[in-house]
Amino acid sequence: MKTKPLPIGTDDFKKLISNGCYYVDKTLLIKELLDKNNEVTLFTRPRRFGKTLNISMLRYFFEDTGDFEKNKENQELFRGLGIMGCGEKYLSHMGKYPVIQLSLKSAKQSTWDLSFLMIKRQLAAEFERHSYVAEILEPNHRERFCTIQQEKGELGDYLDAVAFLSRCLEKYHHTQSVILIDEYDVPLENAYFGGFYKEMVYFIRSLFETALKGNPSLYFAVITGCLRITKESIFTGLNNLKIKSILSEDYGEYFGFTPEETSALLCDYDRDAAFPTVRDWYDGYLFGNREMYNPWSLLNYVDDLAANPDAFPSPYWSNTSSNSIVQELVEASDDNVQEEIEQLIAGHTIQKPIHEDVTYEDIHSSQDNLWNFLFFTGYLTQAGGNLDGDTQYVELAIPNREVCYIYKNTVRRWFDRKLLSADLTPLFKALENGDTDAASACISRELQETISFFDYAENYYHGFLAGILKNMKGYKITTNREAGLGRADIILRTPSIHGRAFVLELKVASSIQEMEKKCDEALQQIITKQYDMPLKNDGYEEVICYGVSFYQKECLVKKM
Repeated sequence: MKTKPLPIGTDDFKKLISNGCYYVDKTLLIKELLDKNNEVTLFTRPRRFGKTLNISMLRYFFEDTGDFEKNKENQELFRGLGIMGCGEKYLSHMGKYPVIQLSLKSAKQSTWDLSFLMIKRQLAAEFERHSYVAEILEPNHRERFCTIQQEKGELGDYLDAVAFLSRCLEKYHHTQSVILIDEYDVPLENAYFGGFYKEMVYFIRSLFETALKGNPSLYFAVITGCLRITKESIFTGLNNLKIKSILSEDYGEYFGFTPEETSALLCDYDRDAAFPTVRDWYDGYLFGNREMYNPWSLLNYVDDLAANPDAFPSPYWSNTSSNSIVQELVEASDDNVQEEIEQLIAGHTIQKPIHEDVTYEDIHSSQDNLWNFLFFTGYLTQAGGNLDGDTQYVELAIPNREVCYIYKNTVRRWFDRKLLSADLTPLFKALENGDTDAASACISRELQETISFFDYAENYYHGFLAGILKNMKGYKITTNREAGLGRADIILRTPSIHGRAFVLELKVASSIQEMEKKCDEALQQIITKQYDMPLKNDGYEEVICYGVSFYQKECLVKKM
């Protein structure tokens, strides 16, 4: 096992197996799909939890390529895997169906025309993959087939392209098709932000309805995405649709790694000792009743550990795709939401109503939508729940240290950007005029607008205040720079010595009553350490010294 490469970024099942990569066996998903026998199943899971690899695995198991040798190659991929021990009842389906596999992730483009173009290309590639059927089609159907294959069609040619391809495949293979659609919600989210949402909804709805509703050429279909989006009417009338979200009790173990699979992976690479770290950083997800690890981050960390047993864990999941929808909701949140995010980062839970019917058009209609998006996209996990009447409530928590890191860095940057867009002129004028009451009020007000994570240490306040003051026009800022007999926290000065300079020393109080005492200590430190002397020696005649104390989200400023 130790010699097997880890399949980081490999989401094609055949490539993974053929290259001898390490594979965490998820082939029993095939058995469960056949046992459940649902015509259309939608799986919603956070990004990078193995959805695309599972879609690929399903294709290679079920697909009849029309070529005996290719079918044999595909069947060989499953040698030694779990599905092979399940009996003829399941193996009789192996290589028996034409398969249509479509990924919509490439539709993430800036305009409707570009998005539609990329979907056309995906459809053209799938028609090309099945070009062997064209020879048996009637002339008018062959002409349409070739038009789509060559990307020459108009919009109307593509509205039912998947359904049309399934009919062509049934005519050739004399059996129904398996339809696999990956990342179905990417075009919708992208179109929402790009301003062409209605056009995309119309197209996707038609593409899906014709292929999945009342299609006699469909055997079964599997769709994957991050969110269940039903109010857009994409799945209108699909009474054959079964939605399997992270709340569903079944299928939980097929997306992500179970604790047992994680332990085996670490053992296979002689990194058993890293299990506690791995658990703290990448565990914590609950899909139905199954505890799951983030597979993307886990594989990346084990890869780093293989090269260096002392490698530190990293937030590998952080920048793997856009968080636009969450970002927009967080930036538009109110004080209550900010406080609740602080509670979550501090390790507490919050209880919120959860509904799976989400619509991009209504994301601003209720603050509860924020929690739904954070939950279903993997930024929060369930730590319990209850049903109150017809409303489901879930106890929400941050899953692990990796996601907590994302909150502390990414979410804080979003809030900081919002903060820095505020008008800070009153604060700057207050410092210049020596108005300590106004400066105290301004800084306290800005503290209310950011997230402090209950980490009320001096370095937090130092970074916060320095971040604000760096935008003070006409002044240069230095922090923790040698001055006099020590290092002053913050020094502001005009480029010209004929201007003025400020010295700010910061202290953190343990109570609101202690704030004035801490200001005095800060001022005394400026005197004792002579922080102002280098400025005066440089020729600055006006050097104003401030002692600044903080307690949670309150600030007090005193002047020497």
